[in-house]
Amino acid sequence: MAAGDPDATEAFVARFQRRVFGLAITIVGDPRAAEDVAQEALLRAWRHGAAYDPRRGSVTTWLLAITRNLAIDVMRVRRPLAIAPEELVAMPLRTSHAEPATLAVAHDDAARLHAAVADLPDEQRRAILLAGIGGFSAREVAEAEGIPLGTAKTRIRTAMLRLRAVLVTPDPAE
Repeated sequence: MAAGDPDATEAFVARFQRRVFGLAITIVGDPRAAEDVAQEALLRAWRHGAAYDPRRGSVTTWLLAITRNLAIDVMRVRRPLAIAPEELVAMPLRTSHAEPATLAVAHDDAARLHAAVADLPDEQRRAILLAGIGGFSAREVAEAEGIPLGTAKTRIRTAMLRLRAVLVTPDPAE
């Protein structure tokens, strides 16, 4: 890729574009901004391919670190805007034949989830969205965030516990 081989570049982009965009959208929360971050990350990888050192980690780790840093830079500029996954509330329900009451409850549940996720600290919100929506493993979350594996696991677990505390209503029979 660093040598300017268009086929290698196309293969590189095809291989990593979804993960790069997925990380960017998870951090910035805006599809247009995430596209810009992803494009810039892939462009930087293209321009600075010679700087990649395989002894320091995989290509994926290197590329996701570039993406993470760019996305955080975007968030610093947009600091007043919280990462709010509006898509959770707007997602269509899988059962289109559900009763109106069921749909209303599901919508209320989605709104409660949206609010609970928005209330999480930034680090926990990113970790739980990467894991829960992005499908990242704890190791991949650690790589994407540039943190130790144990820290990633703790952030995911703490976020899940906080969400459970807010979202799960205790059974009065217990």
